[in-house]
Amino acid sequence: MPLQMNRDVFITCAVTGSGSTQDRSPHVPRSPKQIADSAIDAAKAGAAVVHCHVRDPETGVPSRDLALYREVTDRIRAAEVDVVLNLTAGMGGDMVFGGVEQPLPTVAGTDMVGATERVAHIAACRPEICTLDCGTMNFAEADYVMTNTPGMLTAMGRMMTQLGVKPEIEAFDTGHLWYAKQLVADGVLDAPALVQLCMGVPWGAPDDLNTFMAMVNNVPPDWTFSAFGLGRSQMPYVAAAVLAGGNVRVGLEDNLMLDRGVLATNAQLVTRAVGIIEGLGATVIGPAEVRAKLGLTKQSPA
Repeated sequence: MPLQMNRDVFITCAVTGSGSTQDRSPHVPRSPKQIADSAIDAAKAGAAVVHCHVRDPETGVPSRDLALYREVTDRIRAAEVDVVLNLTAGMGGDMVFGGVEQPLPTVAGTDMVGATERVAHIAACRPEICTLDCGTMNFAEADYVMTNTPGMLTAMGRMMTQLGVKPEIEAFDTGHLWYAKQLVADGVLDAPALVQLCMGVPWGAPDDLNTFMAMVNNVPPDWTFSAFGLGRSQMPYVAAAVLAGGNVRVGLEDNLMLDRGVLATNAQLVTRAVGIIEGLGATVIGPAEVRAKLGLTKQSPA
């Protein structure tokens, strides 16, 4: 298998995520202003794409509040630096069972809503990209399941395509790529598609290189892929993704540390990634080049 390094690389910064990191680092943004400011700083450091969730400004817990998404969108769109906006559409598929002896009814933490509600903020904010978690998966927690049925994914994918927003397929295992190819074959998603390979998320694809290359080899050759690893694997996966022909994702959603004992900002993680990419002899491309490469349309919020 020849080494086919990507020479023109874009960086996605995953700004805040929905995990329980809000109390583990003061740099994890909570309010729409903090999230937008952190995204803008990441763009200035070299990120062409910013991937954003929103959180309750007081508690830091993940939220689906449309007003929060709209404020983040408006602040980023009004910034002096250009950047491609990528909003999550992963919220609303969370199921927490009641335990091994009495799984039903579900318990606190469950957030299951319909396809239209899961995509409502995408329809209102019109980012260039939004995520589509392309399968159901057990997460690290004992009774939590990320739930995305084929029917739900078909409905959400059609809505995204009709809105002119490009889905970023979030693949946590090879089966998710299998179904993503079916969505393209069925005409739900346009080809060539965009894929994010999510490595090392318990209990999806582990972050060893054999599994990573199995994921890469299941991405059709005309599609564009990016990849990330969690925690200490984040920066090694910057190099691995580029060497495998892909693009990279860094950010506080996936990793809080710059070095051992040193908490990072999003801009610092992007700067570190830029150094690795350029050290490999590749070029970091900007948002205009990403829009041209992926056929993205920068729309105004509805």
